[in-house]
Amino acid sequence: MMLRRLAQLLPALAISTLVSAHGFVQQVTIDGTVYKGNNLNVGTPVPSIIRLVSTNSPVKGSSNPALNCGQDAQFASLVGNANPGSQLEILWVGGTDGTSNWPHNTGPLMHYMAKCDGSCSTYNSTNAEWFKISELGLEAGGNTWYQANLNSRAPANVTIPNTLAPGNYLLRAEIISLQLAMSPGGAEFYPACIQLQIGGSQTQGPTSSEECLFPGCYSDNDPGILTPNIYNPPIQYTFPGPPVASFVNTGSSSAAPSPTSTGSASGSSVGTTSTFANGPSSTIIASSTPSPTATGQCMLSSRSTNQDVVKRDSRNKRMHKRRLVRAH
Repeated sequence: MMLRRLAQLLPALAISTLVSAHGFVQQVTIDGTVYKGNNLNVGTPVPSIIRLVSTNSPVKGSSNPALNCGQDAQFASLVGNANPGSQLEILWVGGTDGTSNWPHNTGPLMHYMAKCDGSCSTYNSTNAEWFKISELGLEAGGNTWYQANLNSRAPANVTIPNTLAPGNYLLRAEIISLQLAMSPGGAEFYPACIQLQIGGSQTQGPTSSEECLFPGCYSDNDPGILTPNIYNPPIQYTFPGPPVASFVNTGSSSAAPSPTSTGSASGSSVGTTSTFANGPSSTIIASSTPSPTATGQCMLSSRSTNQDVVKRDSRNKRMHKRRLVRAH
């Protein structure tokens, strides 16, 4: 009887683990003002600046149209106000209701921007021309990815370039999870688009050679996407896509170490601050169902599932090392 009951429960447990193994952007803070997003599978979304995706599952394949802003991304009804130099804190969470922390820890974080033709709340980004404003890979020492900070619910911070011309922009936040990227098609892409209106009186922007389309920016065989040696240190990681736009370096300072030529790939923010912090927030503009704080309030089952996924990423690393030893 117990075995029959266990057999009935296993498929549900497997589905629950799979769902919790992915994630999405739940909240964005701009200069202390909090913009809540929506949890997935909500009946009626609340107003937000974050384009709501239909699933927390990753985008697979560099030619997938969903690489633009995420799976079935919908227009958001709000636009966040920001200025050159504004700091954004982007909260990535696991699962579908925001009670789990981000589960993965291997791969880069990158941020792109694109100018909207009119208001971003109605802008179809299919043909948007994206330019990169930051990229983060491995921390100094080459053993830990910056992405791992998200596991403790720390938001990823990025600063709007100090000399960016005013206008309506989409900010595209992206995580590439590389724990399965040892073979073609294994990389998992998590893009999210945030609608902004940039003020000020600055005048700069990217050159046409620094812009690209999504899909189109990447190839499945790019060194930073197909990574057969991802668990074979020392890692020399090459960020995919265009370089950080040259104007981004004007008047800003880097918060992360610059890439080195040997040993490991350091995180590079190249002119725009991109770090992790738990900064205070002062104003809530739009809210959905309240989510728990970083510690003490996660549901036990969700937290356990999340930790299992992080352990699985680490286990993939150990298994890959053992295969290398046997191969020699």
